[in-house]
Amino acid sequence: MKRILSKVFGSILVALFLSCPWSSDASEDLKAAVAANFMAPFKEITAAFEAETKVKVEATFSSTGNLYAQIINGAPYDVFLAADEERPKILFRKGLSGEPFVYATGRVVLWGMGKNVCGRANWKDALSAEDIRKVALANPETAPYGAAAQQVLKQVDLWRKLEGRVVTAQTVGQAFQYALTGGVDVSFCALSSALTPQGKKGCYYVVEEAPPIRQAACLLKHSARQKEAQDFLRFLSSPKAETIKKTYGYH
Repeated sequence: MKRILSKVFGSILVALFLSCPWSSDASEDLKAAVAANFMAPFKEITAAFEAETKVKVEATFSSTGNLYAQIINGAPYDVFLAADEERPKILFRKGLSGEPFVYATGRVVLWGMGKNVCGRANWKDALSAEDIRKVALANPETAPYGAAAQQVLKQVDLWRKLEGRVVTAQTVGQAFQYALTGGVDVSFCALSSALTPQGKKGCYYVVEEAPPIRQAACLLKHSARQKEAQDFLRFLSSPKAETIKKTYGYH
C-alpha cells in the first residue's frame, strides 16, 4: 500500500511540476521597459543579441513617464531604456537601479506627407502652411520628445497659435502613426520614426532648436536575472548595436 501511495504521490508531483508556469521558457525572457521612440532599433538589436546569447528579450514599449511609473509601482522589468536621463537618475538615487548610462542620442523632427508639407525650407515653413489643420504631439507630461517639441514651439511663439490644433498622443510612436495614417497633417516625432520604411514614405525636418535627446538605460535592482541583464546592457554599446542605432539616426 505504501509503495502504491508513493507512486501515486510521485506522479502527482511530476504532473504539477510540468504544469507550473515557471517551467515555461517564456518565464526566462528578459523583460525590458523601452521608450516608444526606440522600438525599431530595439527589435533589431534584440534579434542580434538573441542570436549570440540565446537569451530572449520581451519588451514593453510606452512613454518614458508611464514606464517609470510602472517601475516605481513594482513592475517586474529587468532593464529600463528611457528617452531621457532624468528618470533613470531618479531610480538610481532611490536605490532602485544600477548607475544609468546614455545608450543613444536622438533628435526631434517634424514629419508629414504630401506637397503641402514636403519641399519647404524648414519645419516652421512646413508647419505654417495654410492647409495644416491638425498637428500630433506626444504627451509632454510623460514623453520627453513631446516635451522638447512643446518647449520649442513656445520659444518660437507658435504654441498659442497651434495649441487648438494639437492632437496629443500617448507616445511619440503614436504621434508618428497619427500622421502616417492621415489622422493629422504633421507630427512632431523622433528621427528614428522618419528613417523607418514607413517614415520614408513622407519627409521630415530636423527641429534644430530642440536639443539632442540623451537617452539613458539602467539595470533594475529587483531583476532576478542580473547577469543576463548586464550582458544585454553591455550589448547596447557593441559594434553591432551601434551600427543599428546609426541606421535610425541615433548617435
